[in-house]
Amino acid sequence: MVTDKDVSTITELGVSRSYHEGEMTEDLQKTDARIYDKAAERRLCRKLDMRILPFIAVSYLFCALDKGNISNAKTDGLDKDLGMSASQWNIMLSIFYIPFVLFAFPITFIIKKYNAANVIPILMMCFGGLSLIATGVTNFGGIMAVRFLLGISESAFFPGIIYYLSTFYRRTELARRLSVFYAAANIANAFSGLLAFGVFQIKSHLHGWQYLFLIEGACTVIFAAIAFLCLPRSPAEAKFLSQEEKDLAFYRIQTDSSAVVGEKINFKDTVKVFLHPVTIGWLFQELCLGVPLNSINNWFPQIVASLGKGTVQTNLYTVAPNVSGAVCLLILAFASDYARLRSVFIMTAFFLSLMGFAVFGAIDTQKHVGVAYFSCFLMTAGGSASSVLTSTWYNNNTPGETRRAVLSAVGIPLANAAGLISANIFIDPPKYVTALGITAGFGGLGLIICACITLYMIFDNRRRNRLQGVKLTYQDVSTAVLADGPKNPQFRWMY
Repeated sequence: MVTDKDVSTITELGVSRSYHEGEMTEDLQKTDARIYDKAAERRLCRKLDMRILPFIAVSYLFCALDKGNISNAKTDGLDKDLGMSASQWNIMLSIFYIPFVLFAFPITFIIKKYNAANVIPILMMCFGGLSLIATGVTNFGGIMAVRFLLGISESAFFPGIIYYLSTFYRRTELARRLSVFYAAANIANAFSGLLAFGVFQIKSHLHGWQYLFLIEGACTVIFAAIAFLCLPRSPAEAKFLSQEEKDLAFYRIQTDSSAVVGEKINFKDTVKVFLHPVTIGWLFQELCLGVPLNSINNWFPQIVASLGKGTVQTNLYTVAPNVSGAVCLLILAFASDYARLRSVFIMTAFFLSLMGFAVFGAIDTQKHVGVAYFSCFLMTAGGSASSVLTSTWYNNNTPGETRRAVLSAVGIPLANAAGLISANIFIDPPKYVTALGITAGFGGLGLIICACITLYMIFDNRRRNRLQGVKLTYQDVSTAVLADGPKNPQFRWMY
């Protein structure tokens, strides 16, 4: 149902008030999501990219560093210095995901209410400060407390960034922008190996892992303060845009991203997004992609260690696959935006990840080092891309701003909650054959779920066109009239 406020907004955009259930009016067809002044939009996007993406990319890089440095710290003997057993190590990794899942939902409402550009840097200061605190832990209880609080502070960071970018960019522009900052996570994993290699050479009264936490935490806090001052709060408040560019930015988001720009929070309406079966499918897909992704984030140095190299070489061997993963992510995301397709590229990513874990687990890694190391590149190529494109996919198909934010706040933590699975299946060192097999299985299941969702979307779009006697795609309908999502007969899936 379109509200009076929606009708008012639609009228301002030159759309007829004559909107009827099950009927597409001529005026409504004219107000679509297509680009009519490409030069003006390119200029606007360049300005937004220059002022937003560098800060977002570096912010997420620090987020990934502060979250994943625990794995590098283990190679320097953190577990031994704190007197931790193997089971305690797994418990410590697992405790991060409990608050990560529980707190993402409420913190996302805070982000929506008080503006993402305000809240995201504050979250950065929190997890950067916790990394500094981790420098002084002396026992299992201390590191447990730090990891628990870290889970809270990082829980809504990624969903908040996705929501933030979706208020500046069209649906078909979102994947490549998300890929730029998410690639920072891959670079962070590579950089963490190089940084750890350098830091561990420091000879002092502090352990190498303490210097690692200290350096990364301090850099995070400093950059958070800079981001707080520099990130624009919205297109309307962006001082670097002219009034004409602000009007264009509003129109772009109103017709090709959000049903209502600056939508007020309505909790009862928001949770309706979880009533549609496709949403449930997306959540299961997030769970499936989360197992390979967290296996890479938390266990990649240990996986590479089964090649039989020493501590220094193991950290160096993690660099190239992570850089390659960032490159593959960018290629798949840019291709997805230009093709205006999500599902095909998500399935490609799942397949790459599946093959990587399956091959590594099936061979003798020390006899076939080259093949084993190549499979590491496949793991990283698929892990990040499936996550970014899945998040983009359901954001593209959710016009309501609050629904979109909340769906990300549940889906992304669910993918990270899969870290509970990965943390408890890596129990048979040094090869971790069982864990690699289970991880590959989740990749295969994710591919199947993605294929099923895609088929449903294709047939549902055809059904809607047949009933209305038209031949429309998602580009032919403005998001300004799609507050109800798939319940609206004019809705078309972007698959």
